[in-house]
Amino acid sequence: MAARVLTACVRRHLVLPRPAAAPRPHPRPAAPRALCTRRPLAPAPLGPQVRPDPPPALPGSLPVPVSGVLQFYRCYSDEPPLSLETITERVLYILKLYDKVDPEKLTVDSHFMKDLGLDSLDQVEIIMAMEDEFGFEIPDGDAEKLMCPQEIVDYIADRKDVYE
Repeated sequence: MAARVLTACVRRHLVLPRPAAAPRPHPRPAAPRALCTRRPLAPAPLGPQVRPDPPPALPGSLPVPVSGVLQFYRCYSDEPPLSLETITERVLYILKLYDKVDPEKLTVDSHFMKDLGLDSLDQVEIIMAMEDEFGFEIPDGDAEKLMCPQEIVDYIADRKDVYE
């Protein structure tokens, strides 16, 4: 339903003649402008319709053919490849941002409770931050065993299949 309404709105914008306006210093392309304008939805006018002349092409741009139906594409991207070095950097960065961790005492082998003076609730918050950073959930049984940054790095590398 939403696709039909959007298509009708875009068609109506491309079909109806535009009022003459002063030229802008940087004209926008027609398709994004059609998606950004807000006008009340109304039925398309009946009778002959006149299409306006297409806007002049911007210098250095390629003409984009517009058919009767606009097609919208979804673009997906993948995460950048992980290495042990990038995982270690990201884990240490998250730990340095944690307010109860002294960045000067933090090393890859620092124990959360013995070396950094954190308690079990702090360790749970750290694990939750790692889950948010790397995009997967760490089960409670595994989270209890992660007591230093190197163990977190090894666990994430194992889960993400990083072996270098």
